[in-house]
Amino acid sequence: MTVQMCAAGVDVGRDFLDVAVAPSGRAFRAPNAPKGVGVVIDRLARLGAKRVVLESIGPYAARLVRALAAAGFEVGVVDPRRIKAWRCAEGKRAKTDRLDAGLIARFALAMKDVARPVPSAETQEIRALSARRRQIVEMAAMEKTRLKQAIDADIVQSHRRAIAILDGERAQIEAALEARVRASAGDDRLALLQTAPGVGPAIAVTLLADMPELGALDRRSAAALAGVAPFDDASGQRVGRSSIQGGRSCVRAALYLAALTASRLDRGYKREYQAMRAAGKPAKVALIAIARKLIVALNGMIRDGKPWTPSIDHG
Repeated sequence: MTVQMCAAGVDVGRDFLDVAVAPSGRAFRAPNAPKGVGVVIDRLARLGAKRVVLESIGPYAARLVRALAAAGFEVGVVDPRRIKAWRCAEGKRAKTDRLDAGLIARFALAMKDVARPVPSAETQEIRALSARRRQIVEMAAMEKTRLKQAIDADIVQSHRRAIAILDGERAQIEAALEARVRASAGDDRLALLQTAPGVGPAIAVTLLADMPELGALDRRSAAALAGVAPFDDASGQRVGRSSIQGGRSCVRAALYLAALTASRLDRGYKREYQAMRAAGKPAKVALIAIARKLIVALNGMIRDGKPWTPSIDHG
């Protein structure tokens, strides 16, 4: 006698959590607040759900994801595009929060690969600090742009005060982030990454904060997770252009900056970059290729505990 798997789907909103269970079809709603999360955990446990899937839609689900992982559920946080494709596959058109929860529950029941280990609370806190740093940098950049456009003295001073405040806040966040990364990853890993061309302290901290899996992946997985892996587009006799997609945009941005520097250094990837440009590759395509080489090398360096060396393939 086989026991049927029971899975749940959650449609997460700012104010409410709509939950459905498959295959029973049971559904309920709870407030998206600490008390409501507790209700969801208790009811899912009583209903016998083992796997819970949510869409990756931002911070509204963070509290629930942490609680589900702590309670021992298999948790899947999936790309909304997969859920949209599942709706198309089922031929559904109607869309409400309750219907979406049921759709996600059926997806969770059918897809066996959706559950992934949830990052530890420490890792999530480090990522939150890294995200906050990016937000502050973006706000400062916008203020600097507005400063260039300002012509009235009072407005100019206002922008300068705002920039000074943001710079001070960024310094505090960066100090806290570096301290947390050092405590989690250790000074050795930070120093090891900085032996690679183009990788300075800020980029090393970003990589360890936003890609803690570094060193535990194969070369293809590392490139895909960093968002620098090309995906083919071909059908029949048509061969389309390969393009990068997905991955962690913050890691890709950091690698792109590192590639800019590494492509100009003799001890880095200057020769490879020049060879690609001479072969007719656009500059951005060549830089992404360098970024891909970098992440493969960095992954191998962390895995092997060895510094970057031009003559060694770290992949």
